[in-house]
This record gives sequence, structure tokens and C-alpha cells, in this order.
Amino acid sequence: MTDPFGFLRIPREAVPARPVEERLGDWREVHAGQSLLPLVSRQADRCMDCGIPFCHTGCPLGNLIPEWNAYAAHGDWSAAYERLHATNNFPEVTGRLCPAPCEDACVLAINADPVTIKNVEQAIADEGLRRGYMAPRPPERHSGKTVAVIGSGPAGLAAAQQLTRAGHRVTVHERADRIGGLLRYGIPEFKMEKVHLNRRIEQMRAEGTVFATGTDVGGATGAGADEVRSGYDAVVVAIGAGERRELPVPGRSLSGIHQAMDYLTCANRVREGDYPVSPLTAEGRPVVIVGGGDTGSDCLGTALRQGATSVLQLDINPEPDAGRTDDEPWPVYPRTYRISHAHEEARGRAGRDPRLFACATLRFEGDAAGRVRALHLTAVEPVGRSPLAGTEQVIPVGLVLLALGFSGPERAGGLREQLGLDLDERGNFARDAGFAANGGRAPGVFVAGDAGRGQSLVVWAIAEGRAAAAAVDRYLTGSTCLPAPVAAHDRPMTALGRMRYGL
Repeated sequence: MTDPFGFLRIPREAVPARPVEERLGDWREVHAGQSLLPLVSRQADRCMDCGIPFCHTGCPLGNLIPEWNAYAAHGDWSAAYERLHATNNFPEVTGRLCPAPCEDACVLAINADPVTIKNVEQAIADEGLRRGYMAPRPPERHSGKTVAVIGSGPAGLAAAQQLTRAGHRVTVHERADRIGGLLRYGIPEFKMEKVHLNRRIEQMRAEGTVFATGTDVGGATGAGADEVRSGYDAVVVAIGAGERRELPVPGRSLSGIHQAMDYLTCANRVREGDYPVSPLTAEGRPVVIVGGGDTGSDCLGTALRQGATSVLQLDINPEPDAGRTDDEPWPVYPRTYRISHAHEEARGRAGRDPRLFACATLRFEGDAAGRVRALHLTAVEPVGRSPLAGTEQVIPVGLVLLALGFSGPERAGGLREQLGLDLDERGNFARDAGFAANGGRAPGVFVAGDAGRGQSLVVWAIAEGRAAAAAVDRYLTGSTCLPAPVAAHDRPMTALGRMRYGL
């Protein structure tokens, strides 16, 4: 166990990021090259080894956090690595990208600073890799069953790895030219260097998973979805929630206004070596990002590294409180004022927070050549978000990035129609509690990840991939030993007394 008095003696100390000016000069991760182990081991000793560890409930994967904290505190990295992977296929991903709802559910967070769970997770994953613990785990036998996974984001990859290890022949179909989905082209290199993703893909190949890129199942560049369904014993649809929200205001058609994912994809392709420079660059331009979420923050960090003259991020929501409100008590993941690494970088360069809260875009204004040159915005009231008279501002801009989120799986293409999938009331692929698709023309079609849940966190995508794999394994063989950490209709716990398990 950890030090019984560690949480009393040791203050919380997060792993420090590299200096702002240093990391803005490259694309490496913000913590790249830093020594983590002494600090992380000491921080892991703050874990209280609670009788009821609520961090388990905050994490949809049910990560065994007190167990690997204890091993990390004692420097037993082999055991810590094993416990970490007992519930999570890709901890090096979640340790970098997950916003760590487990920390807000830590019992210490009731009246003190929580354990730095995310830092410990990343350090265990990275140290295990350094020590050579990440070996392929091919199945001992094959079932003779075949599975097609459509989509190679975190849900698809987690499902594929679980099913391959269970002995099924799995082929992952990805319409892009590289495997990884949003992990490949949506996440900037400074948040997660792609070497981590590449290592996992090679591990999966060594285990027997087959990858087919450039195959848009149901679309113009791939086999028909019904053909794929008839050629496999089961199909997992894990195409994500790629239907981008639009901003239908006057001037939207002006040149220089782009969807955030197009912008981030171009930047990531430069890092992959596809372009010498990005065709959508912020260099030398004033940039406005419309949208206050993680995607907007990713655009912010990218624009700063590309050399934008200024960057402003607009959020229609009011500025959150610094601490929990009464309607978001512990252990709920609260909406509080948070500073991402990109926000820290913007403040370090410009001396202020780059965000404007409680404001909305009224219209865009262009020059004679049809290129955007100004954005008209207004303050909005906090509940109905209606414009407040007399608050209009005009912001000069040379590049506008729309980071407004997603509204379910993409409607274009023939995948849904060819498989006969229904949509639920939120526009996602409908499914039962066991991830089986509703309305499918043939049994054996399952839906995992954001395609069925809607836009969510990477940790939920991995949990869904694991649970959907268990459902597929049971469908193919009649029973399963694979873990199912969540059901398809589970949601994060709320202050209404409804836990994510529906209790």
C-alpha cells in the first residue's frame, strides 16, 4: 500500500511543462524530455488507498488506480504496468489526452487537492515502454470467426485489439491513408507525438490484426457496407461523430473561414511529411477560433506554433467559476475554469487569457477579393444566449476556425443506408444496451464509440470499444471472458443521484 499519511505530508505537485517559449519553438509534447519518475513516485504516495475508491467511478474504464499508484510509489514498474493495462488498452493515450475525471472523483478532492492520477498513468506507461514491457500478445488459438471493424479511432482500435486477442480474425477498415482516426489527424503533435500511436499499431499487427487503409466502406473508395457485412461474421461500426456543426451567419462563405478539423488535419499532415508547409496556415494572420472546447484549444496551440500574429478564442458559454458550484458537487466532473497548455502558451505570449466568454458571432465581413477581414460579435445573456443590445464588437481577422463540435456520425456516404442503421433522437446510430445496432438488415452489426454515444472523451471511446468487443465475442461464441466496463447507454454520473450505471 501507499504511505498511510502521504496525503497529509506531501502536497500535490503536477509535472511541470516545459517553458512556454521553448515549446512554442517546436512541435514536441509539452512535457517532452523531462524526468518524471522521482516526482511521480512521490505523488503516487499521496493516494489514500480508500476503502471505496471513487476514482474508479469517475473513470468509465474502471482503472485500478489505487493499485498502480501503490506499485508506482514503490518503484515496481512491472506490476504497475500490468495493472494499468488490465483495464486500458492505450494508457499512454489517455495519460496524455484524457481530462482526468478520475481526479475530480478522488476522495481527496472533497476538501483538498486530488492525486495527480493522470501524471502517474502517463509515467507508468512511458516507463513500461522504456523497459520493454509492451510486447505483442497474440492469441493462443483462433476461433475461425472473422470481424470487420470500420473506423480506426480509439474505439475501433480497442475493439480490434480485444477481439484479436480473443482469437478472432480482425480487419480494421480505415478510409484515411493512415490508421488512427482523430488520434492521427485531429490531435496535434504537441499533445501526443504520433510515435506512441505507431508503436501500438505495430503491436496490434504483430498480434494479428489486419489494417486496410484508404477503404471508405459504403463510400466511393471502398467496398459496399452490405458486401463487408456478408463477408464477415460480425461488423463493428466505429466511425466516430464526424458530422461537424456549422455557423449559419452572413458571410460564412467568405474565403479564409474553415472547419477546425480541416485545419488540424493539414497541420498534422505536415508533421507526417505530406506537406512542406500547411496549405491552411495561421502564419502572419490574426486568428479567431469560434468554439471554446478542446478542439478550439488544439487550434490555439497550433496557430501559435505556426506564427499567428494574434489568436482569440470565442466561447458562447459564460466564464465558469473557479471552483465547484452547488449543482456540481463531488464526485461529479465539474465545469470549472480550466487552463489548457495552449491557453497557458497564449497567456505567456500575449499576457492575457485568449478567450472571450458569453459571446456569439453575428456575421463576417469580407474585402473586395472575397476574403474574410472582420468578425462581428455580440455579448449574449447566459441562459437563452440571446444577443445583448449595445455590445457588438468588430474583430479584425485573417483566418477563422470553426470549432463548434460534432452532431453525430457523418450523414454523407452509404454506410448507414446500406447497413439499414437507425438514428436515435440525438442523431447517433441507434443501438441496444449491448451495442447491437438497431434497424440493421442483418444481425451481427455493432456500434461502438462516438458513432453511437455522440461526441465524448477518449476514455469513453476506449471503454466502449472494450465493451463492444465483449458483446461481439459473446455473439460469435455464445459466451465471453472479455471485460465490459460500460453499457451502451451509460452516462457520466451527475448531481441528480444517477450514477453512470443507471442506479
